[in-house]
Amino acid sequence: MFIAGDERQDAAAQPQALESRTRDRVLQAISERGPITAGVLADQLGLTTAAVRRHLDNLVELGLITGREAAAGHRGRGRPARSYVVSDAGHQALESDYDHLATEALRFLADAAGEEAVTRFAQQRVGELEERYAAELAEAGPDREARTAALVQALTRDGFAASARPVGAPGTAGPLTGIQLCQGHCPVQHVAREFPQFCDAETDAFSRLLGVHVQRLATLAHGDHVCTTFVPTPTVRAEGPAPATTRTATTRTATTRTTMARSTRTTRTTTHTAETTKGSTR
Repeated sequence: MFIAGDERQDAAAQPQALESRTRDRVLQAISERGPITAGVLADQLGLTTAAVRRHLDNLVELGLITGREAAAGHRGRGRPARSYVVSDAGHQALESDYDHLATEALRFLADAAGEEAVTRFAQQRVGELEERYAAELAEAGPDREARTAALVQALTRDGFAASARPVGAPGTAGPLTGIQLCQGHCPVQHVAREFPQFCDAETDAFSRLLGVHVQRLATLAHGDHVCTTFVPTPTVRAEGPAPATTRTATTRTATTRTTMARSTRTTRTTTHTAETTKGSTR
């Protein structure tokens, strides 16, 4: 009797466990790729749109995600498209209870040894990651896009849910041409909310790893739905022979200047000869 009852309980628990794991997959995908719509989530996770919407409704009800109306250009027929991002409560659900202990430890360190001690700790922690990532980025070579892709892979492996997307028009000299590096989750978000030294140390490490000054545009610690770092890419072509039109224009300019100089010297010679002749006549 008890065995049969246990089997019935296990059978009833299996669908619930599967449902919970799928919901966790949806939440993790939103953390990594949000803002994202139900249709895109369904395609990427291999689920039906109806199943994804059911999990989205459940996550919204739990307060783990928030929805907002998608841009007009992305709307289709039927139900208006909505894009979803992870809420503060959702990020906290993805965090570990150890974050609270870490925050208390850092408060004690700041009180006992000063804020500079926290800064050194943050730099040391990020420095260990930087040293490990440097070897991986070295294999990617000098190309900045390839190095950024390698950094994204390393960050994702360590739980930062990273992604990258190009911004601006490649090859143009616009001020915002580059790569937008996003981190949908931050393992130290709770700590960085009170101690921004961790964000600063990470930004500096990105600059060194990518060989260019990067700019932090948004952070989870400040309440944004994703950490965003702008990585500028080269917009000036490598130096080489000047284009034919440029060389022709330069040659023409030089020829014109030479002709003008010769004309000036001829005029001065003619004037000098005329003055000499007048002097002789007198």
